[in-house]
Amino acid sequence: MKKIDYRNQALKILPWVCTKCGRDFSGKNLRELTVHHKDHNSANNPPDGSNWELLCIYCHDNEHSRHMDAQWLPTRDTDREKTPLSTHTPFADLLKGLGGSDRKGEGGTED
Repeated sequence: MKKIDYRNQALKILPWVCTKCGRDFSGKNLRELTVHHKDHNSANNPPDGSNWELLCIYCHDNEHSRHMDAQWLPTRDTDREKTPLSTHTPFADLLKGLGGSDRKGEGGTED
């Protein structure tokens, strides 16, 4: 199928709503609704539309940006692997220094 053919087919079988942000489309703004291939393969165009989703131009750009970022960014979460820059904990002994609120018999009233 040609590009225009699968867009027209998608518009016939799918609701005119952006799958990501939920924005409705009709009339003049229908041109802002695009067909996105879920598997990122524009040659995969099954007639039932199972590889398509309708996205507004903004969500479509965002989806492709995220896909490109995923290809280039490392797969490991290097932020979690880093050791803390500082081991100082300035408030670690605060409760003990205030006399501790977990002592029995202190409730704020006199007996």
